[in-house]
Amino acid sequence: MLGLLVAITTARGGLAIAPPPPGTLYHGFYWGGVGTDTHDPSEHDVTPIDVARYEQAVGAKTAWVYFSDNWFESRKFPSAMCGWIRKLDKIPYVRLMLRSDVDQRHAEKTFTLQRIVAGDFDVDLRTWARDARAFGSPILIEWGTEPNGSWFAWNGTWNGGAVEGPKRYIAAYKHIVDLMRAEGADNLQWVWHVNWYDEPERKWNAFENYFPGQDYCDWLALSAYGPITPRTNEGGESFRVEVDEAYPRLMTVAPNKPIIIAEFGCDLHNRHVDAARWAKSALEDLFSNRWPAIVGFCWWNEGWQNDDIKKHDTDMIILHDRGLTKIFRDEFATHADQIQKAAVQNQMTKHE
Repeated sequence: MLGLLVAITTARGGLAIAPPPPGTLYHGFYWGGVGTDTHDPSEHDVTPIDVARYEQAVGAKTAWVYFSDNWFESRKFPSAMCGWIRKLDKIPYVRLMLRSDVDQRHAEKTFTLQRIVAGDFDVDLRTWARDARAFGSPILIEWGTEPNGSWFAWNGTWNGGAVEGPKRYIAAYKHIVDLMRAEGADNLQWVWHVNWYDEPERKWNAFENYFPGQDYCDWLALSAYGPITPRTNEGGESFRVEVDEAYPRLMTVAPNKPIIIAEFGCDLHNRHVDAARWAKSALEDLFSNRWPAIVGFCWWNEGWQNDDIKKHDTDMIILHDRGLTKIFRDEFATHADQIQKAAVQNQMTKHE
C-alpha cells in the first residue's frame, strides 16, 4: 500500500507533489480570519505574517497554504497570492470557488453546473489555466468541495436531485479538468474533496456517486469536524469515529490515491465538546498511522457570526485558545519526526 502511494498515477508530466515518506504527514495551514459586523471572511485572508505567527505558536512548519479563489471577486488566477506562498517554500492549495457570494445554503445564481458544462465560462477558465501554467511550480487545486453536503451550491439536491445531481456535478468537474489540462496546466494537482457524512443521508447522495474517476483526481480529501457552533448538539462524534466511517469508503472508491484531511476543526466554546480534547485525540490518531493512506491534515482556522448574539459566534482559531495551542504544540513536539516540513516534489511521467 505505501509503495503505491509513493507515485501519483494520474501524472501528466513535470514536477508534482508526492506523498511524504512513509510514516510521516504533511501539515497544512488554513487561515480564514474572523467574521465581524464589517467583515465577512473571504477564505483568503491569510498573509505571510499569519503563517509565521501560526508556525511559531505551534512549533511546526507547514507544507501548504490553503485558500479560496472566489469568482465573485475575480476570475483571474491568484498569481500574487500563489507567488508569496511559493516564496515561503510552501505549496499553494487553491480552492477554486465558482460562486456568486460566500453565503451558503442556496442555489447558485451565476455559475450553475449546466452553464459550466455548456462552456459559458470557458474563456475565463482557459485564461486561468494558462496563467496557472505560466506560474510553473506545483499547485494543489480542488473544485466542487463537499458535493455530498447541503451547503454549497453544486450539491446534488439543488442540481437535479437523485436523477441528475451527481451526474451534473461529475460532468462539470470533468469539463473544468479537461479544459485546464488542454491548456497545458500540468502543474495543477487535482484534489477531490468530500464531507465525511452525506447530507441528506440518501443512497443517491453518497459521496461515491460524485467521484469523477481515477484519471480526474490525484489526491482525495476529506472534511471531518466536531461541533462548529457554540450551541449545536450536532457533531459530537470523535474524529476517529468520523474518519473510521469515511476512510474505507474512500479506499473502495480509489484504493491507490493518497488522502488528506483537508479540513478538520471544532468550535472553541461548544457546550458539549471540549475542543482541546477533541483535537488531541484527533492528532494522536493521525500520528498513530491508523489510516495509512492519509498523508496530510489541515485545521480550519476561521470564525464567523451565526446570529446577532456575540456569544453564539463560531470560533475555531487555534491561536484564540491557549489550551488548544498547547495541544498542537505538544503533539507536534512529541511527533516531530513524523511531520514532513516541506513538500516532496517528484518528476512525473506522462499519462497516456
